[in-house]
Amino acid sequence: MGSTYCEGFVTAPHPRYARAMTTAESLDPQLPMSALLQRYPGAQRALFRRYHIGGCASCGFQPTETLAEVCARNENLPVGEVVAHILASHEEDEKILISPLDLAAALKADPAAKLIDIRTREEFDAVHIEGAIFFSQELMQEILVHWDRAALLALIDHTGARSMDAAAYFAGHGFGNVRAVRGGIDAWSQEVDPALARYELE
Repeated sequence: MGSTYCEGFVTAPHPRYARAMTTAESLDPQLPMSALLQRYPGAQRALFRRYHIGGCASCGFQPTETLAEVCARNENLPVGEVVAHILASHEEDEKILISPLDLAAALKADPAAKLIDIRTREEFDAVHIEGAIFFSQELMQEILVHWDRAALLALIDHTGARSMDAAAYFAGHGFGNVRAVRGGIDAWSQEVDPALARYELE
């Protein structure tokens, strides 16, 4: 664990997590990490951001490890604080998510709204939502330099696993109305456009 974290470590929960602490019992520390990440998809990002856990091979964890075990072998992190941090981060994530139905209505009502597809080129070429824009490095630069930071910017992937990270990136660059599509294009095909082909990645 890096010295930056160690120097800033405190055992008392930050006030931001006070409300989440009251519902800490809703997240069982004995859950294996695989089940925890399924229930709270943003947990790995939250753990890495605050505790430098789970972002790379050297600070990773096994899917079968429990949250309590991960805390124990990372300088005995206080489990209650970590649980509160995950719950608070999840609550923040929920504010960024948008349902496919709500997005469809927003795109129809607002000409300035944009839908960015962050899947691979192969996936995009095989199936995509009409009007969606394929994400590339060139597009990223254009967005950062020229796009309206107040307009709706929605990001979509296959099942919703990656779009939250992309949304957090743009939110960090001043985009105040950025959203990640809950469930990705797979949910869109079920909730908005059944004619859109579903697929699985091997």
